[in-house]
Amino acid sequence: MKSRYDVVILGAGHNGLVAATYLTRAGLSVLLLEKNDYIGGATTSQKVFPDYDARLSRYSYLVSLFPEKIIRDLELNLELRQRTIGSFTPYVKDGRHDGLLLSSVDEERSRQSIVDLTGSDIEHEQMKKFYNLSRVFAEHSWDSMLQPLVAKDDFKRRFSVDDVSREAWRSLAEEPLGRAIERYLQNDLVRGLVLTDAKIGIFTHPHDPSLLQNRCFIYHLIGNKTGEWKVPVGGMGAVAGELERTARRGGAEMLTNVALRALDVSGKKRNVEFEVDGKRQTVDAQFLLVNFGRNVLAKYVGKPYQPGATDEGSVFKINMLLRRLPTLKAKKYQASEAFCGTFHSDEGYEQMKASYEQALKGQLPKKTPCEVYCHTLTDDSVLAPDLRKQGFHTMTLFGLDTPWRLFSRDNATVRREAQKKFLESMNQWLEEPLEDCLALARDDSLCIESKSPVDIEDALGMYHGNIFQDAPTFPFADTKERAGRWGVETEHENVFICGSSAQRGGAVSGIPGHNAAQAVLNATKAA
Repeated sequence: MKSRYDVVILGAGHNGLVAATYLTRAGLSVLLLEKNDYIGGATTSQKVFPDYDARLSRYSYLVSLFPEKIIRDLELNLELRQRTIGSFTPYVKDGRHDGLLLSSVDEERSRQSIVDLTGSDIEHEQMKKFYNLSRVFAEHSWDSMLQPLVAKDDFKRRFSVDDVSREAWRSLAEEPLGRAIERYLQNDLVRGLVLTDAKIGIFTHPHDPSLLQNRCFIYHLIGNKTGEWKVPVGGMGAVAGELERTARRGGAEMLTNVALRALDVSGKKRNVEFEVDGKRQTVDAQFLLVNFGRNVLAKYVGKPYQPGATDEGSVFKINMLLRRLPTLKAKKYQASEAFCGTFHSDEGYEQMKASYEQALKGQLPKKTPCEVYCHTLTDDSVLAPDLRKQGFHTMTLFGLDTPWRLFSRDNATVRREAQKKFLESMNQWLEEPLEDCLALARDDSLCIESKSPVDIEDALGMYHGNIFQDAPTFPFADTKERAGRWGVETEHENVFICGSSAQRGGAVSGIPGHNAAQAVLNATKAA
């Protein structure tokens, strides 16, 4: 290892790997320092249950926001597979169990399912009009994600071309999303289905004046101009593994099990002091890229960290290994259909208003909204052949309205209570308890792992367990000073954020990694 590099990247998550590959291809020397004993950060697959050869995507599950341009630029060999079912939402009508099934490949089936729920075609047509707003927003904004930030007024002018574009701007960027949801849609279940994309990972409600819900919704719907969430074949670890391979091939050096001790960013050189294998080492860098949150950076440079009011994380994750899929009470649907897409539970519009208010008062909601997804129904390569033959499946649950504050005093106790509630939420739709379908470890314990926001913060350093690292941002510059920048800058010269806490960061996207690399390359050209 050298004592000086052009660029040192702190954190070898997927964004750090994207940045490293762009920079090494431009001829710069790059060193990545990773605290874990593996590469990939939150974008990783792990053998969560040691007794079984099943590699689960532990923290992140699906891919939508990873730009096709980055895949082409870096010549990545990734297979992202379409889910045939978009979502399934069970309900009870006239005492009978049924479900709203939205297909990714058969619009007529989706239409008929909405008609069965609502009694007419009206809600289906209104839903198409509503989602057209996000499609239009994506058309006007997606390409800008890999470009310098555009001032808000200039960005808004892109939407002045017709009435639909103006409506998209008003509904998604100016007024609380709840107004558009209530303007277009009337059915409570359909409204709730839409709202979930505005709540995943954050603590908000339809009429939040901060528009946090709008920003979250936009990021869930604009990916590659379609907003479709696809399954990474081989799991998230395949994404991280391919990025690691391309970065190493380009000449990037990597160290794992690194304990960062000190950063000096006050002079012309960036100085990094760390410990690995019991030895203290120091390297200098012309540029420093930070692939963790601004909260962690503040700690290392001795500055106070002032989080925003909307930065708190609000997600509960459950990873499971099943011996078999459960049977549904809604008899006309197979479990292989219902769990192939996103399975929604207790996510009605009014119900989520209530769960938000209860969590706001410091209580676990009486009914816990959640959604579940089964990776192996689209890609079973994450299972060993013998597990596939036996009918095993992986299942992951995202819980909403579980903010960090609920777990901060007694994480272990509240985590157990939350896990119980989320399983009860799922079990109301099943002929058999989900627990009866779980695989058993050698000690007869259930193959289930729960992560609260406190656990996520402890494991990944994400502020208060926020899976975006802090509140999602609009894809434009909110001040004139930021226009023309990349959204990765810090107060320190030649120190850039390359992770999710950069503007336009969040999810598995590689966008902050790309943009931080461009900021470095622009600075080297200017010098």
